Amino acid sequence: FTYDGDTPSDARRAIRGKAHVVLSNPDMVHSGILPHHPRWAKLFENLRYVIIDELHAYRGVFGSHLSNILRRLQRICRHYGSDPIFICSSATIANPKELAEGLTGRSFELVEKSGAPRGEKFFLFVNPPVVNAELGIRRSYLHESRRVAMEFLKQSLQIIVFAQSRLAVELLTTYLKDALHGPPGSDELVRGYRGGYLPNRRREIEKGLREGAVRAVVSTNALELGIDIGALDVSVMAGYPGTIAATWQRAGRAGRRSTRSAAVLVASSAPIDQFIVRNPSYFFDASPEHALINPDNLHILIDHVKCAAFELPFADDEQFSGEDVQSVLSVLGEQQFVHLADGQWNWTNESYPADAVSLRSVSSDNFIVVDITQGERVIGETDFTSGPSTLHEKAIYILEGQLFQVEKLDFDGRKAYLRSVECDYYTDAITYTKVTILDTFATQAHGSPLDALNETPAPATSSAVPGAATPGKSHGEVHVVSRVVGFKKIKFYTNENIGSGELDLPEQQMHTTSYWMTIPSATMQAMPFGGDDRRDGVVGLAFAMKNVAQLLLMCDGHDIGLSVDGGSLDRSTRSHSTSSGRAGGIGTVPEALAAEPSVFIYDNYPGGIGFSRPLFEMHDLLLERTQDLITGCPCSSGCPSCVGPEGNTGPHAKQVASLILAHLMTGDATAAVEERPF
Repeated sequence: FTYDGDTPSDARRAIRGKAHVVLSNPDMVHSGILPHHPRWAKLFENLRYVIIDELHAYRGVFGSHLSNILRRLQRICRHYGSDPIFICSSATIANPKELAEGLTGRSFELVEKSGAPRGEKFFLFVNPPVVNAELGIRRSYLHESRRVAMEFLKQSLQIIVFAQSRLAVELLTTYLKDALHGPPGSDELVRGYRGGYLPNRRREIEKGLREGAVRAVVSTNALELGIDIGALDVSVMAGYPGTIAATWQRAGRAGRRSTRSAAVLVASSAPIDQFIVRNPSYFFDASPEHALINPDNLHILIDHVKCAAFELPFADDEQFSGEDVQSVLSVLGEQQFVHLADGQWNWTNESYPADAVSLRSVSSDNFIVVDITQGERVIGETDFTSGPSTLHEKAIYILEGQLFQVEKLDFDGRKAYLRSVECDYYTDAITYTKVTILDTFATQAHGSPLDALNETPAPATSSAVPGAATPGKSHGEVHVVSRVVGFKKIKFYTNENIGSGELDLPEQQMHTTSYWMTIPSATMQAMPFGGDDRRDGVVGLAFAMKNVAQLLLMCDGHDIGLSVDGGSLDRSTRSHSTSSGRAGGIGTVPEALAAEPSVFIYDNYPGGIGFSRPLFEMHDLLLERTQDLITGCPCSSGCPSCVGPEGNTGPHAKQVASLILAHLMTGDATAAVEERPF
């Protein structure tokens, strides 16, 4: 029996009493089964197997939450006297056994041979043509993806198009519907699909795909796995998904049986996309990524200890899958969530803790999207983190080609009120981000022996030694503050900036971990350029470093954030997102850099998820690969494929960034650097 959010209440009662096999999802197990375990006593008393499909999807924050859900599940199983065997299935990742053991806390045996049927598959890389050789600007990857998709639709093939953001999904859906404009109903052949759509809309689209009524669907990673949409003919990826594993997963959405199929990767101008299409052997030969989780992240752990205490009392000496949680329980006791009596911690709060936990984002408070064109009608929802940038006043909200303008954002009530409009533009938010160092865990200046590494908390100051030939590298805790301060109006198809507006919305804050590099004053003074050009060089260097870091860490671009001197240089500003393929706008870097500017690359999750420490350890390789990227790019003065999109930096950004790297690595700003393709 299937037991999820769409299961009717009368069917739920029958399933609880009779089911021998229950198909569910992490969200339902978390909020609908574990907190109500007495109703499921028969199942838990006899539970023999727990099967986790799509194991590779459970990484980062989502995987860390699932690990804690499984801790709670096993705790309840012990209460009922059962000890189930865990079986996991995974697509290609580098560490399936390690991930399974990390998620469950148990030992596993790995079975690597696949018996799944496989038909012939063609894999194509498409690099949009250069339209401005001097600036290195290519044809929009969204327009190229539309062209490719239309070629397949003309051949009566059923396709799925994956886009990298919700905005890109809506733009591509709009463009494809426009291209198919014909008899009434023809635009229903193309549908969008993303998080935030209401369940009935999603079920309707899924049914249309299975039955063939929908010939093309444009989706975020929401359709990457776990949903039955039938056997499609072609998978088109508008931009590199960010990881090898995700690329193969999306490619596998076409030809899931033994039929012939095709997968097409349309590269954006982003450095990592250009590297993949120029070096296909890296993609086809490289090991897939390691899936990282951090279930003991304090933000996540506290939420699930609350849920576990609600489900069953904690003994005063009990651990939580090997993790000592007594100190956490003491804090929860002070906050009057639990009370210690007769040797056990009992839940005493009136709240239902599972409802306060979002498994996929920082906050569980979604914004409800309300259409007020004719009465009030709920048409969608948006996660808390994305709400300010997509639902601010005067924002254009796109829903499968329909345009709405936000008239009011009720931040406290978590509702946005929209009205249907007709216009020729969409909006793109400008976000200010500030990073402040709170604590330094480790730091190393150039020339310091490895055993001199400072592994104890140090003052939050630059680790660079005046006059040093290479920078200090550091790893520590930072405070990140983000706030939407404005928006731009971008014209459909041409991407022209046709207007802007200012906004004043509440801040969003998080503590996380970061790697940062401090450029010595001697290096900055060695640059034969003025202040503005030096600033552009550092900004371009940071842009390139982040893209190389993503490749070295084998992580998704969403997993890490970027800042120069504590100012925003983050993807959230998206100043050229539709043509570059990645949200990589410059935002609000300070006009005048510090004498020794710092480049921060931080974990984009509260508490950190484990990316900044490896980056700190790969510092030298990061600089070397960044220099390879910049010097190997064929552009003359910088482009979206090396130091950033047009308008983000000045004409000397590429040269200054390369000279800074040369000085950091050799001590000589005039040192010749061998040009190697990235």
